[in-house]
Amino acid sequence: MYGNAAILAAVVLIYSASAGRVARSWLSGPILFTAAGLVVGPLGFGVLRLEITAVDLKVLAEAALAMVLFTDAAHADLGVVRRTVGLPQRLLLIGLPLTIVFGFLVALPLFPTLGLFGAALLATLLAPTDAALGAPVVSNEAVPVETREALNLESGLNDGICVPVVVILLDLAIGTEIEHRSLGHAITVVIEEIGIGLITGLALTVIAVAILRIAGQRKWISAHWLHVPVVALAALCFASAQALGGSGFIACFAGGLLFNYLHDRPKEMLGGAASTGEVLAMLTWVVFGGPLLGHLTWSMLIYAVLSLTVIRMVPVLLSLVGSGMSVGSKLFIGWFGPRGLASIVFAVMVFDAGVPGRETIAVTVVCTVLLSIILHGVTANPLITTLRRSGGNGG
Repeated sequence: MYGNAAILAAVVLIYSASAGRVARSWLSGPILFTAAGLVVGPLGFGVLRLEITAVDLKVLAEAALAMVLFTDAAHADLGVVRRTVGLPQRLLLIGLPLTIVFGFLVALPLFPTLGLFGAALLATLLAPTDAALGAPVVSNEAVPVETREALNLESGLNDGICVPVVVILLDLAIGTEIEHRSLGHAITVVIEEIGIGLITGLALTVIAVAILRIAGQRKWISAHWLHVPVVALAALCFASAQALGGSGFIACFAGGLLFNYLHDRPKEMLGGAASTGEVLAMLTWVVFGGPLLGHLTWSMLIYAVLSLTVIRMVPVLLSLVGSGMSVGSKLFIGWFGPRGLASIVFAVMVFDAGVPGRETIAVTVVCTVLLSIILHGVTANPLITTLRRSGGNGG
């Protein structure tokens, strides 16, 4: 146990000492942590042997995603969000459903044994983009602010929107008897997941900000504890929403946006949660996916490539028709839809539910996420430079 802990701590220490230099290179944190996991893990030297279950991986990925979603939302430029709300609306209300449909249509011929519901599940699992992997783009001021906030809101909300779809498809795939109440069941799931998540995140944030405001006025907050309340609030939003039957992801993102709006100096308190989320995300990449690659097939690899390109980019281009954005900006948004933590969480849900073809679905998701880590990590800085030279959003 202590040997594993020492190896993980060493990896984090080495990366933290060079994170700034890595950010300016063609590499990325997720690439390096994934590579470290493969090198020191069972597929490499075998010195890191973690007895981690699928449930453990799901909890780790959920914790990381909760922190990332809350802090990304709390860092959002609300003025820009209000001004350009039409862009994320297009991506979420047009682009996301089209992505699921395109993914479903491509999955049917590539994986005929999955059936209709299995193919639809695979498409939905890989539809949401990842806030953690997208951070280098969303936080880079060289990217036009409208593009950054559109990608931020898209990645913050699309996983929460996909949760009820995954739940409904899971019921259908494993043969849960819904009888003649399919539509009513679907509506109930959507309302519970999104509605409860939204209300929980907003309500808890209002209470927390009021407490922090009183504590700040009376100088009760110690400097050593300044960054802890946001970590606790993000965890509280996620866990409470999940316990009540809602989406913890929606709760965290909604709570982060409201914290940004209500708190006088939100950025002063976000450092702890941002660092916690990043470390948890990096540790997820260390323990993620290696052994499953032994089951990889050509069909899975082809689907992974198409998922990151055609299945994502064509719906985004269609959703942005008439938006006034340049072709370069549309292609940039279409390409930077990395798959990551949300897809891992959903894949574990599907695997644990015993869905027919679960191995095929899980390995395809792992392959897609690993490809995304590499391709989006390597292309981030070069394409940001290209976008800046081309003139941003105009045209």
